Amino acid sequence: MNKVYINASADYVGQDVTIEGWVTHYRSSGKIHFIVVRDGTGVIQCVVKSPDALLEGVNNWSELSQETAVQVRGHLHADKRAPIGVELEVESLKVISLSDNYPIAPKEHGVDFLMDHRHLWIRSPRQAAILRIRAAIIHATRQFLDDNGFIVADPPVITPAAAEGSTTLFPIDYFDDRAYLSQSGQLYMEALAMALGRVYSFGPTFRAEKSKTRRHLMEFWMVEPEMAFCEFEENLMWQEQLVSYIVQYVLETRHNELQTIERDITRLQQVKPPFPRITYNEALERLRSVGFDLKWGEDMGAPHETALAEMFDRPVFVTHFPVSLKAFYMQPDPQNPELALAADMLAPEGYGEIIGGSQRIHDLALLEERIRQHHLDPAVYSWYIDLRRYGSVPHSGFGMGLERVVAWICGLDHVRETIPFARTLNRLWP
Repeated sequence: MNKVYINASADYVGQDVTIEGWVTHYRSSGKIHFIVVRDGTGVIQCVVKSPDALLEGVNNWSELSQETAVQVRGHLHADKRAPIGVELEVESLKVISLSDNYPIAPKEHGVDFLMDHRHLWIRSPRQAAILRIRAAIIHATRQFLDDNGFIVADPPVITPAAAEGSTTLFPIDYFDDRAYLSQSGQLYMEALAMALGRVYSFGPTFRAEKSKTRRHLMEFWMVEPEMAFCEFEENLMWQEQLVSYIVQYVLETRHNELQTIERDITRLQQVKPPFPRITYNEALERLRSVGFDLKWGEDMGAPHETALAEMFDRPVFVTHFPVSLKAFYMQPDPQNPELALAADMLAPEGYGEIIGGSQRIHDLALLEERIRQHHLDPAVYSWYIDLRRYGSVPHSGFGMGLERVVAWICGLDHVRETIPFARTLNRLWP
């Protein structure tokens, strides 16, 4: 018998096959037994009609408890009523491993209970659908960048210094030295861009922010493209092209999963370039018009980002922030040095910033001055300063937080569902 995966079972209609998976539901109607089985690729209903069907490992069909692992052999029939269009008529079923009192029942559970059982919760249809969408977003991101000439390159996770604020670093002992878990690979990606032209990294980053908001994780994944000979406007173009590509790819390839999580896709269908752009100054004016009194030089928080994003039908760029709000490496606007050539992309529907990027300082003297202004140790950044000493060019880049993108595309209330095992302020287990 052919061993098949459930998502490919429609290709084997009329054949005898073997399917391996886990029981999600069991019910009986007289002498007929119905067993729903999942295998990670899909779900299929298995029907026991014949009294001669073999059962191995338990004495009665009713003992097939939730999450019992089974091997099912039978004949595949077409069935228009089935979600995948096929049904398996069982000839034999072998119990591989019996599940004992599975703790997550099809009922309401509290968040803490579900997070304590995250290793089991991810088996549920909704959580599995979210993780499949996450995988599609990762694939689309890599495919877009790979197809557009970006070279994937890996920066270190253990670093000697901060890329941004030093207060959000996780320190670690590195033999006789102090080191940190990386909060961004950007500085290293700038070096790689000088070698390879257009590059990107895609990996875990760490922020020791004591935040309990629905948008924050202590460990998250970020894609960080960096481009030599690239200025501010081109940088924004790459960002909107990437995000629109990701959204359209998910809509095309993960329709079933979006239905499973009951995502309204009408807003997602609008995500096509060009994206609207407003400056920081224009953002302040818009915020004042809806009741926010944010003074010039103050940073925007979640309520401000939400209010701004709801004014548009697709992601919006907020550009030209005050230099005082941004990292030391961001290029000032030549028309107004008080402003940085930086932009945040805000997702609609209350999801806030999903991308932050800028043109980088390429002038040696200016970078050294900014390092002094930020009270950073030039010796620690000597290798980074070298990039401006040996053939410096205008260059730009951005960072896109994967989990926030997943939360937005899936329409989730909290980022803890966007990653297999979330690390939050009060959760390090499982």
